[in-house]
Amino acid sequence: MKLKYRIAAILAAAVTALSLTSCGSPQQSSQQTTAAQTTEPSTAPAAVVDKYKTYDYEVREIWCENDGQKIYGQAFVPKTDGRSPLIITSHGLGANHESGASYAKKYAPKGFAVYTFDFRGGSNKNNENKSDGSSLDMSVMTEVSDIDVILAAAKTWDFVDTDRIFLQGGSQGGLVTAISGMRHQDEVAGLILLYPAFGMVDFAKYLYSEDMQEETDISGITVGKKFFEDIKDYDVREEISDFTKPVLILQGSEDNIVLPSVTKEASELYPDSEYHIVDGAGHGFSGEYHDEATEYALDFLYRHI
Repeated sequence: MKLKYRIAAILAAAVTALSLTSCGSPQQSSQQTTAAQTTEPSTAPAAVVDKYKTYDYEVREIWCENDGQKIYGQAFVPKTDGRSPLIITSHGLGANHESGASYAKKYAPKGFAVYTFDFRGGSNKNNENKSDGSSLDMSVMTEVSDIDVILAAAKTWDFVDTDRIFLQGGSQGGLVTAISGMRHQDEVAGLILLYPAFGMVDFAKYLYSEDMQEETDISGITVGKKFFEDIKDYDVREEISDFTKPVLILQGSEDNIVLPSVTKEASELYPDSEYHIVDGAGHGFSGEYHDEATEYALDFLYRHI
């Protein structure tokens, strides 16, 4: 029999007790790629992004591969005069590439390419996941490895300025993005973290035991023991404090899953960070809150490209 937990209650309790140690006109086209490609990056000049201009863009279907499994993604490619800055977006636990697409539809018309994808085994039954893999084999660290593969592949895409690659992630995807950013610090220009679930590490420590059941339900997605084993001994404080590139953290004031106190503390560990509260927003940005978050993000991007 599966154990069922409400992630909001348990995660909030854990992070409270443990703290941080605790649009253009899109045109559909298709492109296939894998991490094994050796295509040389484009020699086209880097695009000049004009913040006062609106760009048309196209949507390309791009597949990557990790450990013999396929990763599905969509690239939103603006029609600029050269190679564009790229934002690789990572969805939260149980979500899919559509969460990143909502930002891509705002970034691409402003001259930023975006790649949004499905983590292997990272979506729940209510969100279609086109990538391979089972949620029972998924963990924060398998998702980090997915970004490893995508980042390597992105350097071969002809529309990407490899000197201007940013990572963005929400909730668990924010934690994954923070870890990936540190491990690829020389390859990325900065991070955008949306209500990043740094407390997920404490959540894993809180629940893990050697004799825990093999399957656990969290917010509609069934994860395996690997989910907890992979991060139960991970030191997120030490990892993020060594990241020196610019970081933007956006947090909803009414978020009761990822607590503002935790993300605020995380922002103070980064040597170069900006922290903004989206007043009234909960765990996730939609409507006017999404618009506000996008404005913060675009301002950050314009200043760091």
